Amino acid sequence: MGKRPRNPDADRFYDRYKRNREAKRFYNSAAWKRLRLLALQRDHYLCQPCLRRGVLTPADDVHHIEPIEKAPDRALDLDNVESICDACHNREHPEKGKRSEEERPVRARVVEMKPNPEVV
Repeated sequence: MGKRPRNPDADRFYDRYKRNREAKRFYNSAAWKRLRLLALQRDHYLCQPCLRRGVLTPADDVHHIEPIEKAPDRALDLDNVESICDACHNREHPEKGKRSEEERPVRARVVEMKPNPEVV
């Protein structure tokens, strides 16, 4: 099973409308980028929740075990982060991928039907 590519539109939507400005500044900082790289290297680029279940999955994200909002003093603590795959990260943060009802585009499937010439 291949790795699903990241959706830049979804990332942009989350960054623009849901992530607060202070968090965005933090995740764009050089200190976070260094810590993120250290965590990925320490964990050998493997998803730690998957590894605990005995599954080898490449990690693309780094996740705070204690959220920054609850423990801001541990935001740059290497012991408070772990490498994680997109699927596990989405399970940890289901709110990040969901849009509210008014933000969802309305979709309708139009099916064109023709009469059966033998019945008419």
